[in-house]
Amino acid sequence: MAKKTDARKVARKIQEALAVLAALELPRQQQNERSALTLLSLLNLKPGDAWEMASDPLMGITPMMDFFAEHYAKKYAPNTRETVRRQTVHQFVQASLIVPNPDKLSRPTNSPRAVYQIEPSALKLLRGFGKSGWKTQLGRYLLTVETLKKRYAREREKRRIPVKLMDDKEISLSPGGQNVLVKRIIDDFCQLFTPGGHIIYVGDTQTKWAYFDPDALSAIGVEIEEHGKMPDVVVHHVEKNWLVLIEAVTSHGPVNPKRRQELKELFADLTVGLVFVTAFLERRAMLKYLDDISWETEVWVADSPTHLIHFNGERFLGPYAD
Repeated sequence: MAKKTDARKVARKIQEALAVLAALELPRQQQNERSALTLLSLLNLKPGDAWEMASDPLMGITPMMDFFAEHYAKKYAPNTRETVRRQTVHQFVQASLIVPNPDKLSRPTNSPRAVYQIEPSALKLLRGFGKSGWKTQLGRYLLTVETLKKRYAREREKRRIPVKLMDDKEISLSPGGQNVLVKRIIDDFCQLFTPGGHIIYVGDTQTKWAYFDPDALSAIGVEIEEHGKMPDVVVHHVEKNWLVLIEAVTSHGPVNPKRRQELKELFADLTVGLVFVTAFLERRAMLKYLDDISWETEVWVADSPTHLIHFNGERFLGPYAD
């Protein structure tokens, strides 16, 4: 923790960081102490450090918050981690001030191993804060920001995963995480087990709603309001008149009894049968969750795509009336 005798240095360094954020034209909502501390952590600048000492460590959200507490005596509750990510780090990324996962570009932003690093040209600029020529360098930098944004946007677009739906519509998913498995579900599982089906919803690691056909869902009697509870893939097996709800398990859990009940409630007004499927990339990934998987559900493993594992019940791949 920062010493009491450092209080003046702490206050001065935070004020300097706030001045930098204002100069960089960050939105007013990000010109606050939390964002100032986030910037200082990403530059590894302690209260007594000169700006020319700024560096570019790779930092996750929790290490940033640990930095706040250790060097600035600003201890944020663990449940504010998402606030730091969504209300500061996200905007820093949008402004091209920092780069997400430069060590592994395919890592999803919601991964617990996600890290961030100050953008190289921003680091060069900020090392000159307070020196003569700062305003000139700042002006030059601001002229390049839109170019930076466009370049990083192009790089992100190149890394997206192209997916063709069963009706030949094309979408793209953000790279990494469960989206690799989501693509396998659409390419392999749906072709094999719901032939001629209509994909209604596809989730995305970053944007959640990568694809959604509300009219198709409404036609079978469902209006969705609780966006956060959707499974990763929803497909209407038209031939059998089933709605197949598929969870792609890479970091989150399978269709356990609690999740099965949540999905039944979400689709309570449905006029077709419900089928629950948990998908894994490989069998060894499934072993961790065997005790959690609900009875009367199916398991599909991408490395054995032509097979299904049936968890009890009197029928194979079909809905149950409770």
